[in-house]
Amino acid sequence: MPAQTLPPEAPHAPSADVCLLMEGSYPYVAGGVSTWTHDLIKAHADLTFHVVALVADRSARTLAYELPPNVTGMTHVYLQDPNPGRRWMPGTGRFLAALESPLRRLQQGGGLEEVAEIARLIAAKKGWVGRHILLNSEESFEMVVRMCRSALPDASFLEYFWGTRALMSGLFATMLAPMPACKVYHAISTGYAGLFAARAKLENGRPALLTEHGIYTNERRIEILMAEWLFEGADTSLALDKKKRDLRDLWLDTFASYSKACYDACDRIFTLYGGNQEFQRRQGADPAKLMVVPNGIDYAGYSKVVRDTADRPPTIALIGRVVPIKDVKTYIRAAGILREDIPDVKAMILGPLEEDSGYVEECRTIVKHLGLEDTVIFAGRVKLTDWLGRVDAIALTSVSEAQPLVILEAGASGVPTVATDVGSCSELLLGRPDEIPPLGPGGAVTPLASPLETARELRSLLLDRPWRDRCAAAIAKRVARYYDKVEIDRIYRAIYDEHIAMPTRPTLFDPTHHLGSVRSGAA
Repeated sequence: MPAQTLPPEAPHAPSADVCLLMEGSYPYVAGGVSTWTHDLIKAHADLTFHVVALVADRSARTLAYELPPNVTGMTHVYLQDPNPGRRWMPGTGRFLAALESPLRRLQQGGGLEEVAEIARLIAAKKGWVGRHILLNSEESFEMVVRMCRSALPDASFLEYFWGTRALMSGLFATMLAPMPACKVYHAISTGYAGLFAARAKLENGRPALLTEHGIYTNERRIEILMAEWLFEGADTSLALDKKKRDLRDLWLDTFASYSKACYDACDRIFTLYGGNQEFQRRQGADPAKLMVVPNGIDYAGYSKVVRDTADRPPTIALIGRVVPIKDVKTYIRAAGILREDIPDVKAMILGPLEEDSGYVEECRTIVKHLGLEDTVIFAGRVKLTDWLGRVDAIALTSVSEAQPLVILEAGASGVPTVATDVGSCSELLLGRPDEIPPLGPGGAVTPLASPLETARELRSLLLDRPWRDRCAAAIAKRVARYYDKVEIDRIYRAIYDEHIAMPTRPTLFDPTHHLGSVRSGAA
């Protein structure tokens, strides 16, 4: 992509209509959520957008998307490197002692009240506090010692120190970052993006919205349970009588607190399918705020993909990032099983390779070990419409998804899918509860981490042409009926117009402010 001048950083950027809060995704990381965001901005060209990109550190980054002209500003939040602040401040010990209580409660299932207290304390010391005082001072070390003794007295202090430091670094970076002036704040996940939305609502009194593609705490739970570095000394047994709280519990409880704070602060909470709403309710979201708005795709564009009728090998594809959550290894093993019945099958992997180089290398090693060098092809990031005409079926082997765009995009192009039973995959492929009349299956659903089942369903689609044609027709009709982006864009525009027009509410620093008004969304 050619070099592009980024919009100005806050606070010098002009006020925007909508502030999009993006954690680890747009505009630097390609993927389904990022593409959704990019299309959302382009679909509302007469609105102005400010992008807050929450990223790991200050290293140089390359844009994965060319920013549309209606993105008028950007703010970066460096989660591992908060703004430095001063090296000394009078009353540091008293300040950190006051901060300690809400920090402890956030690690044990707190929520918006704790975030508000932390935001007030930090705002009162604006210009003073930063990384030096909050993370690197002698007083902050003493605070962490007290927190460890209170929260996890049996844990290794070294593990607690570094684990808590990582959590607090992200929290403080989010609290210290410049706050762009916008009419609506729209978080595209909970986590740190959701924390920023809560802070914006508290400080600016403007409406906050949340769209969850996947449930952030569920995805973090998977990552945390797989993070060996986090639990080298922890008891990771599955014993039912496990009672002692460990570092894993602290991380999970902290992210649950962040989600609850975001749910309480936001005026409306959107997700892609009904199944996600049950998770949101369990984590404290007000059912009155919940609304399903599915993903939409450019049906008109994808439906024009021309099928390649030339003599070519049977072809399957996994479309997505080569990262552990996509379980590309199961796809590769399924391709090996499939080759036993279809020797000339080609198994494409169409997606970015740069996000987790170690995992990519592990996948390549499996390909070599199974002798699949001529079968499995890593094509990298591609223009999907150039490839779908040459693909007979796609496989999605992810261990966690929400509502995968690739199923919709392939479906609009007349390509059926075999997918794991995660997120809304079953609903997309087998039909929605309100689907009248039923359209029939658009592919098949398989258990997690099952190469044999994945291969079996792909084999049926490749070798049984009438079955493949029926599935292709069904998924194409389903996408046209329920997931056309034209209708989804209309829904979001109505949401934006409604909240842009809302009056500003009392802020955290207004003497009339009451936390209950933030939770309820009342004016």
